[in-house]
Amino acid sequence: MLKTIVCMKWGTLYPAFFVNRLYKAIRRNVSGDLRFVCFTDDGTGLDQSSETQPLPDIDLPERFKWSPWRKLSLWQPGLGGLEGDVLFLDIDLVVTGNLDAYWSFHPGEVCVAENWTQLGKWIGNTSIYRWRIGEHTDIYEQYQRDPNAIHARFRIEQHFVSAMIDNMVYWPRDWCASFKHSLLPKFPMNWLKAPSLPPETRIVAFTGLPNQDQARDGEWPAPWYKKAYNFAKPTPWIAEHWRD
Repeated sequence: MLKTIVCMKWGTLYPAFFVNRLYKAIRRNVSGDLRFVCFTDDGTGLDQSSETQPLPDIDLPERFKWSPWRKLSLWQPGLGGLEGDVLFLDIDLVVTGNLDAYWSFHPGEVCVAENWTQLGKWIGNTSIYRWRIGEHTDIYEQYQRDPNAIHARFRIEQHFVSAMIDNMVYWPRDWCASFKHSLLPKFPMNWLKAPSLPPETRIVAFTGLPNQDQARDGEWPAPWYKKAYNFAKPTPWIAEHWRD
């Protein structure tokens, strides 16, 4: 079975090596045939073993043009010549374990990480989700009909997606971790103990700050008045899994 994974890169916030390291970690952790596609506005520096395509078309209000709302473009029909169940991964994460089960788990359904800060509220975190190409295209189509009405109701893209899908399935909680919300020891232990990686974890998301390299090196950019809580000791396992 061909396993397809897509990501998106736009602007200059994340250099090309974030995509390249994601691709190499995926290749180490996916067996069999793999298709990896990066939708991007600039393919400079991307690994030639991966596939690049232009960013899918979507009409966005100017203030949201380079925001995660752009991810809604993936729900359009006929996306990039792709077929079947496709796994989307943000580039601000680290693959730490085998991913094969992400295709055998509830095939054909929308599967998503439960948002770590809103447990029990039926909110998915769209940094890690799988959907079937050609299904739930109403997400894209409804947004294109009246984006302003949707922005008036929903603060972020994943809230809108979660509201549009009645039957989404959460990945097993131990498969997907948040560096900040799942693995970082609570204050004051974050000053004494580095975040550990549970053996069952397969993907670690670095939403917001710190990024992977900052967490690896223990250099979390934060204002002085947040430093006590926004601090992580250097985390060696990141370098093991997130590398060239």
